[in-house]
Amino acid sequence: MISAAGASTAVITASAPLSDIGHWARGSGLEVVLLVTGAALLTRLATWLGDRVTSRIDVPATGTDRVVRTEAAKHRHAVAQVVTWAVLVIVYCLTAVLVLQRFGVPLTGFVAPATIVGVALGLGAQRVVQDILAGFFIIAERQYGFGDLVRLLVAGGPPTGSTGTVEEVTLRITRIRTTSGEVVTTSNGQIVQVINLSRDWARAIVDVPIPATTDLTTVSDLLNRVGAESYADETLHALLLDAPTVMGVESMDLDEFKIRVVARTQPGRQFEVGRTLRARIGTALLREGIIVPTDLDTAAPTSS
Repeated sequence: MISAAGASTAVITASAPLSDIGHWARGSGLEVVLLVTGAALLTRLATWLGDRVTSRIDVPATGTDRVVRTEAAKHRHAVAQVVTWAVLVIVYCLTAVLVLQRFGVPLTGFVAPATIVGVALGLGAQRVVQDILAGFFIIAERQYGFGDLVRLLVAGGPPTGSTGTVEEVTLRITRIRTTSGEVVTTSNGQIVQVINLSRDWARAIVDVPIPATTDLTTVSDLLNRVGAESYADETLHALLLDAPTVMGVESMDLDEFKIRVVARTQPGRQFEVGRTLRARIGTALLREGIIVPTDLDTAAPTSS
C-alpha cells in the first residue's frame, strides 16, 4: 500500500506544473494578453485616425466633385495612407518582439541565425525593398495622389498600361479602379512610367471626320459655333477652362478629312467633356445636312 507521505508527495508533484502555469498566467501570461489587446486597440485607433484625417481632407471636395481636388489635398491623402500603413507595421513588429520576450525566448540566441536568414531574405526581398523605395519617391515627388486619374505602365505588362482612378497609395503598392469598375493593384517597384491625366488640367481631343467634298470653311465655322455654345452652357462651363477651339485638318484621306477640336478641361473630366462634344458636334452636322460617318474618332485625351 502507498503510504500517506508518498501520496502527498505525488499530489504535490502533480500539482507543481499547474502551479507554474498559474504563476505564469498571473505574470507573463497576463502581460502577453495585455500586449496583444493593446496592439489590437492601437491598430484600430491608428486606422480610425487615418480614416478621420482622410475624410477631413475630402470634405472640401464633397460639395462639388470628388474628382476635382487640389494637388495638395491629393498629396496629403496619400501621405496619411502611408503613415497609417507604417504605424501598423511598427506596432505589429514591436508586439511580436515583446511577446517573444514574455514567452522567455532568448532573442540574443537569434543573432547568428538571424544574420544568415537576413542575408537570404535580403536577396529574396529585393523586390519588396524596391517597391518601398519606389513608393517613397512617388509620395515625395508627388507623381500622383488619391483621386488622380493615371495610366500606369508596368514592366512586363501590356503596352497600353492600366488606366484608372487612384484609390490607395502605400509605400509598397498602388491601387487604382478602372472605368469598368475593376480594381488593379500594382507593386510600386514594377511601375516604369506614370501618365497623370488629372494634373492641373486635362485636354479633350475630338477628331471629326467629314466628306472630302465638304467646304472646310463652313465646317470650321460650324465647329467654332458649337464650341462657343458648349462653353456658354452652364453645365459644361464648369468643366471647361476655355472654349473648345478648332485646330484645323488633322489628317486627309481620299474620301474624307479629319478636323481636330481641342478643349481644355478640369482635371479628370476630359472623357466626359469629349463625349458631350461628340454628341453636340454630331447633332450640329446632321442638322446642317452634312453627311458624317457613323463613328467619330476620338484621340486619347492628354493632360498638361
